[in-house]
Amino acid sequence: MGRAIFFLVTAAIVIAMKTIATFLNSGDGATISYAGPGFVREGCQWDANNERFLVSRFEGGISELVKTDLGYEQRLVVDLEGDFKGNSTLGIRVDPPRNRLLAVVADAWNQKRAALIAYDLATWETLFVTNLESPGDLLLADDVAVDPEGNAYVTEALGNFIWKIDRDGNNVANLSSPVFTSKPHQLPFYLAGLNGIDYHPDGFLLAIHTWSGALFKVSLDGSSVEVVKAPLVAGGDGIALLSPDKLVVAGVPGARLLKSSDGWKSARLTHTYVGPFYRVPSAVTIKDGKAFVSHMFSWWNTFTIKEAIFAPVRPKGSSASRAAEL
Repeated sequence: MGRAIFFLVTAAIVIAMKTIATFLNSGDGATISYAGPGFVREGCQWDANNERFLVSRFEGGISELVKTDLGYEQRLVVDLEGDFKGNSTLGIRVDPPRNRLLAVVADAWNQKRAALIAYDLATWETLFVTNLESPGDLLLADDVAVDPEGNAYVTEALGNFIWKIDRDGNNVANLSSPVFTSKPHQLPFYLAGLNGIDYHPDGFLLAIHTWSGALFKVSLDGSSVEVVKAPLVAGGDGIALLSPDKLVVAGVPGARLLKSSDGWKSARLTHTYVGPFYRVPSAVTIKDGKAFVSHMFSWWNTFTIKEAIFAPVRPKGSSASRAAEL
């Protein structure tokens, strides 16, 4: 009886959250719904050269989304094998100039190992496997960005630093700074620290700290780490630049759009998107100049990627809603 009550209460809560999400939804954009095995999807990337979405699987591996007459289905294109069997594939990043996918692998449960794996996007051949180490006892590799030279940058969510790996998977360096933990939130900042990361075309990194909500501007060698003067985005997960001056941050209840006019010394919140937050937004990718938010959890064995339709934020002190230009 107790177990039945628990499931009934859980179902009621989820249904209530879905109802609220439907009521608050910012608007209807394109929706990619896809069925398939598994329960959690973490990363998402639009592979423009091959015109497909790629998603990472918490149970390990990468799937591509294939359009069929009945909609979309996910097809496993590469699985984790050997020593990494049973680990999770988290953040992923398409590297178009080298026609490859960079994938972060983590032992999400025991937090004892992590790696960056590069795959050929045409053949899914493994190009390199780089084991990542932490100066601490535990480690949780999370997300990855890539610069024009092919160097990869992987966030570490427990120790709060960034691994830098060269284009061939060698010369691993740690970019660390006390600034990364300088703005702890009321929640323990060590539970989920540095998370989403992206490369800016002006030659620096932007990275978000999940629990504190702080956004950081980081030089490529780690010699400079600055807190971007911007509203805290607590719970921010994946991030993606919509343009050089606009950054999309995925996270409950959907996504937020930050805009900077001074090279990311500061930024302001201009737009928000409310989606099916009961699915937990975890990643964002850019397709044809539009932001698509991927959600972590399935609903009746179906996962969702939704185009973010942003609504302008009312400026403080204004008596009427003035739309900020997107």
